[in-house]
Amino acid sequence: MAQLTKETAKEQLVQAAHYLASHGLLFRGNHANLSARISDDQIVMTKGGSIANLSVNDFAIVGLNGKVLEGDMEPTMQEIIDMHVGIYNVRPSVGSVIHTHAPHVTAFSVAQKAIPLVYEPLLRFGVSEPVPVVPWAPRGSKASVDAIVDIAKNHPGLPAVLMANHGVLVFADNPMSTASLLGTLDEAAELYILAESLGGAKVLPELAIEQVRERMMAFGSKH
Repeated sequence: MAQLTKETAKEQLVQAAHYLASHGLLFRGNHANLSARISDDQIVMTKGGSIANLSVNDFAIVGLNGKVLEGDMEPTMQEIIDMHVGIYNVRPSVGSVIHTHAPHVTAFSVAQKAIPLVYEPLLRFGVSEPVPVVPWAPRGSKASVDAIVDIAKNHPGLPAVLMANHGVLVFADNPMSTASLLGTLDEAAELYILAESLGGAKVLPELAIEQVRERMMAFGSKH
């Protein structure tokens, strides 16, 4: 994975934030937090809770030890630094992390229900098992972070995790891939909810994961 420069990371995170806003992946308060890896031990991270008018001036530099190295972060953001750095520390391939309250995915988190593999595009983002819900704990608390990191560490087929009664955390190789993953996950959640009125969604066959991987390799597809 090619690491981004500080400025490029900021620019790509702003692009990702615009994608989230334009695709209905934010709740009414425009709350989200986004980050991107810029070195083996540093990330760029949004310094405020609202990303409604995010610009390249709205970021801080944070060490993977959780310390703010450059810029000022709002107290509400300092609460959740460990949630981001925890993912980077156990997933060296991750280049970006995004947390939002995307509406359909968050409906699953409020219902404390995992999102099953019913939508083929999820397989193209590396999702190879149902996206689970970690037990509720206050946002950014050790209990919450430990549960999230445990999933990221022990389930390599999962680039996302739901936070019970709260929202979702997604992680991929760069900001736009991560935003696109979130869009696809929220779409899967929406389609599952709609399918309930038609008798219920049907889980993909077990061979689907390997078959889709083979197709992607044959055609050089990334997603």
